Amino acid sequence: MVQNKLSHGFAACLLVFLCWVAPALSAAPADLIVTGAKIYTADTGKTIAESMAIKNGHILYVGPESGLKPFVGPLTRIESAAGRLILPGLIDSHLHPPGIVDLDICTLSSQAKSLRAITELVRGCIDRYHIAPGKWVSVRQWNFSNGNEPDAEFPTLQAALDRASLLHPVQLLGNDGHHGAFNSTALARARNADGKVVGFSGATLASDFSKYRHLVGVDARGEPNGTVNEDARRRMDTPSLRSEDIKQLMADPGRLTHRLNAAGITGILDASTSPEALLLYDELEKLGLLTARTSLALYYDPDAILDTKGNPDWALMVARAKATRERYANDPLIRADFVKLFADGVLEGNPYAMPPTLPEVAGVKPYLQPIYARDAAGRLSVTGYVDPDSEVCTRVRKEAQAFDLAATESFMHAHGFHPRQCEIGQGALQHSREVILEFVRQFHLAGFSVHIHAIGDMPVRTAVEAITAARDVDRNRDTHDGLAHIQLVNPEDKAAIGREHLYLAFTYAWAYTDPEYDLSVVPFFDKVKGAEYGDLHPKDGYYERNAYPVRELRDLGANLVAGSDAPVDTSDPRPFVNMAMAVSRRVAGRPALNPTESISIRDVIDAYTINGAKFLFRGDEAGSLEVGKFADFIIVDRDIIAMADHGVVDDIAKTQVLKTFFAGREVYSASPPR
Repeated sequence: MVQNKLSHGFAACLLVFLCWVAPALSAAPADLIVTGAKIYTADTGKTIAESMAIKNGHILYVGPESGLKPFVGPLTRIESAAGRLILPGLIDSHLHPPGIVDLDICTLSSQAKSLRAITELVRGCIDRYHIAPGKWVSVRQWNFSNGNEPDAEFPTLQAALDRASLLHPVQLLGNDGHHGAFNSTALARARNADGKVVGFSGATLASDFSKYRHLVGVDARGEPNGTVNEDARRRMDTPSLRSEDIKQLMADPGRLTHRLNAAGITGILDASTSPEALLLYDELEKLGLLTARTSLALYYDPDAILDTKGNPDWALMVARAKATRERYANDPLIRADFVKLFADGVLEGNPYAMPPTLPEVAGVKPYLQPIYARDAAGRLSVTGYVDPDSEVCTRVRKEAQAFDLAATESFMHAHGFHPRQCEIGQGALQHSREVILEFVRQFHLAGFSVHIHAIGDMPVRTAVEAITAARDVDRNRDTHDGLAHIQLVNPEDKAAIGREHLYLAFTYAWAYTDPEYDLSVVPFFDKVKGAEYGDLHPKDGYYERNAYPVRELRDLGANLVAGSDAPVDTSDPRPFVNMAMAVSRRVAGRPALNPTESISIRDVIDAYTINGAKFLFRGDEAGSLEVGKFADFIIVDRDIIAMADHGVVDDIAKTQVLKTFFAGREVYSASPPR
């Protein structure tokens, strides 16, 4: 019986081999032959080859140069790779393409700046772009987690932006897409649920905007300090910058794919596709400039698309998604078979606020309440923790309304912390648990794969529960459901992620230590003291053990892919920075973040190639350099595999793409063609 099964298996394998090889041989001669290369094929055996033959955009042959003779003809172009490493074209499984092109906009470029320096830059933007009074001033790529140091003259973000201008509503857009900062003019424009302009204030945060209280930073008086995050930003009718960006791009759409191809990227998942973006992709395809296999994760906000009763209009959302999927049903380059959902925002709190702002995402456990102070060198440091079960905190929670400014200052002088730090906070999901579960169920029943933004431990848990429940309902585990970012995973949820074989789009470049950033996260999960690496990363700490658990989830059965999330953090998709940090888990010169969670260079190359192709349902046509597949490949300036094997990891981040080929056609060259 076993022998018979083996015979049938061998016959099947032989048939598949002949089906590929016979047409390949009959298709000779090749249009292009690449020789003298080290080709990482990303096939199941992680084979290294020397040469490759290509015809009509497909691979005819991969192997030793001794096998090339049948593919050489009088018109065959032969190109030597001069010993360079060749990789399959890279697939970015989570990015926001319209934001990766450098446009003419006002930006902080993710640089850490003091509040005083931010004020000066905003003033400069108003002058440079001749922004008329009353018009919005929007400043991109604000680094919300580094810099922002206050001083006596600029004590809060609101104060700093007020100094820049009170004649304009001003907003800073966080480089994560979730944080924002506003001046008084902008805060005063906030509308309540009835559409009435009431403005953000201590009073309206306790009434009209009570549901947004955890998203709006306040000062010691309980008044807004300028920080407004997530959905609360919509209350001020902020302009649609995505539409403005796409309008600029439509004038020269090829800039987008040039940016991708220059980074070696030949396949993408647009992780939150808007209707305007469809026009951009259609234009690129019409002009013959769409040199990246494009999958769309369609975004429908269940809190904004409502029926007449004020509930999520599932029928309308699903109908729109189906119509878009059908629009691209026979398109060779564009597919629309994913939908996007946000389970949460971001994990950071704000240690500079008074009281310190807790993380806004839902936590499995209530957040700790750290006490921050300046050390002898003037740096912020954790000096202790508030005990929410203490007698004084129990009393404060009963008498919360009695704390006016004078009482608050007296309390802080007596106890060393703000009375609001006696509150027990656990954050919130982006949508209710019921809405998240129903969203996934509805789109699963419609045959879509669901791509969920999940950063914190409770949103990750909720997302996994929603996917598992939907699969149990429709009995369909062929969808490629997955999570993006996955910064913190509770140990109790790891096995389920592996069991469901979810696709995990890690941004590997975020898995590192940085004392300034760590101060905004770790103290809310672990009782630490100080401000140095050793202080903030106890080996048995909850955050240290469970932050970006890449290797553990892979070993449990999850599928690793790679997503830059550009333009978050940086507009550069920076695939080789992500690769280097997947292996090292650190920025050069700093200690690693939980180095046991590192993966090998081959693992992360596969995440960027064959795993990404499988994730986007393109594993039969791209992602590896094998006979019959499209010839999507790149030539790079250094052998990152050999470098990693010899422990030279940091310089992998400096890798440059020399050439990019899409379907056998050269679409990018670092040097002008000869």
